[in-house]
Amino acid sequence: MTMKMKACLMALCYGAVTTSAFSPAVSSNRISTQLLANPLSRRGWFQTGAAAVTIATLGSSSPVWAAAGPPSQADFKRIQAGYTGIVYLLDNWDKETTTCRDNGGECKRDAEPVRRYLGLRYTTDPLFQIEKVFEKVKNMEIDPDKLDTFFEATEDWNSAITMSNSMAFISQFGEYNPGGGKDEVLKYLDESKKQVIIAERTLRTIMDCLDVKP
Repeated sequence: MTMKMKACLMALCYGAVTTSAFSPAVSSNRISTQLLANPLSRRGWFQTGAAAVTIATLGSSSPVWAAAGPPSQADFKRIQAGYTGIVYLLDNWDKETTTCRDNGGECKRDAEPVRRYLGLRYTTDPLFQIEKVFEKVKNMEIDPDKLDTFFEATEDWNSAITMSNSMAFISQFGEYNPGGGKDEVLKYLDESKKQVIIAERTLRTIMDCLDVKP
């Protein structure tokens, strides 16, 4: 089985981030592929979202509408904290992906921190389900000239997170799989790092589109 096939299988089995941040839960409201590919349609979608929030704000005090509003300052701080964490992970990759037993015991490479920094482990992680924050962007004002860049960056983010999660998960069990060993652990850990680099770059682009400082 090739590395790519393994990654796809693990993504399907272990719930990696495979759903676009811009696919609403209600199927009748699902954004079509044509809409995502058409800049004019994207602008119309943002305008529709903003108009819906305005109407809801004027005509209803229901807390449900508050949840459908634009990203909050707390949301932006989560993005900033998550980005800082990813930069730290990349700058300290070997240290963060190495665990040693107490009292100077054996050390081994461990991909678990990778998944944690990407928000894939705990609900308290800054980037946990961060795609829901990206989805709120349709309810805020954003430079129309940055729409295409924003959409492409979020799509690249989702792809990078999916692949990095899959590679990290395979790496965690690489030593115990048939034909595996420490070399297999390192191989998939390195592949995971490549995707983290892409994730860092795309998240920085998203932040730029939203005027969020690193």
